[in-house]
Amino acid sequence: MVRTKRIYEPFDPDDGVRVLVDRLWPRGLAKEDARVDWWAKELAPSDGLRRWFGHAPPRYREFVERYRQELAGNELAARLQRLAADERTVTLLYAARDPRHNNARALLEILTLV
Repeated sequence: MVRTKRIYEPFDPDDGVRVLVDRLWPRGLAKEDARVDWWAKELAPSDGLRRWFGHAPPRYREFVERYRQELAGNELAARLQRLAADERTVTLLYAARDPRHNNARALLEILTLV
């Protein structure tokens, strides 16, 4: 099972493998406190795409499609899919405030549909 969770939410042992999928480290959070197993910043959207999206819900569908194109052929995306197949739970962590319109949610959609 793969799910998403805001990194500022408390750690839960049921999170399984915790994968941060943001390019930038979350503000105000010490690395020791984050309990991240893998910081997969190479799976995050490019700076240009991230800025274009700006977490604007009306742009989300197009963001997902552009993000999908960026990830095409990315070996780490395949690695994440294998990890999800091997583990009970993988939690994709993100810092954005919107739980429905963020790159972790988009990545989950992309990996599910690939």
